[in-house]
Amino acid sequence: MCAIQSRAAVGFSKLRASHPFPRFGPANQVTAFRALLAGGVAALIALPPSANVAVIAVLIGAACAILDGLDGWLARRTRMASAFGARFDMEVDALLILALSIVVWRHGKAGVWVIASGLLRYVFVAAGAAWAWMRQPLAPTNRARVICVVQIAALLVALLPAVPPPASAGIAAGGLAALAYSFAVDTLRLWRQRSQP
Repeated sequence: MCAIQSRAAVGFSKLRASHPFPRFGPANQVTAFRALLAGGVAALIALPPSANVAVIAVLIGAACAILDGLDGWLARRTRMASAFGARFDMEVDALLILALSIVVWRHGKAGVWVIASGLLRYVFVAAGAAWAWMRQPLAPTNRARVICVVQIAALLVALLPAVPPPASAGIAAGGLAALAYSFAVDTLRLWRQRSQP
């Protein structure tokens, strides 16, 4: 019991360092709502593929993507931007991309390869567990933000019932190529700064 309490204390102190505010601000509340929406898209994976399911996934995914711009704006507006909020936002984006990529595959809009779109973030995190230089902090870039939006938009468009294969697969492949490029650039940045303190 004492070991659990000490781990909880360490975890709380790390959280406090990355979230130095006394409350869960409006930006994080929007991000939490986005997490629920992303979970809604993930729940649709269990349903049999149909045009109605695809449209619902597109609508929920689009709402989640639109709100993505609001949480960052709120964090800056309320002066409650934090490392925790940025990470929370990033992980919700990753969950949404993974859920959408699986739905795209399940609806026959692209091959199983499209799921790589959703797995890239988790492969990147796993690489950080294996190599210390992959755990170094990365400053956020406009390139990463834009490519994240492009990836989500590509999956949403590919999922539309009006976009048939192979056009849907081509759109999804374009989004995956852009995302893979972004992760490759970030990995190269981390490799180059690995010897810095």
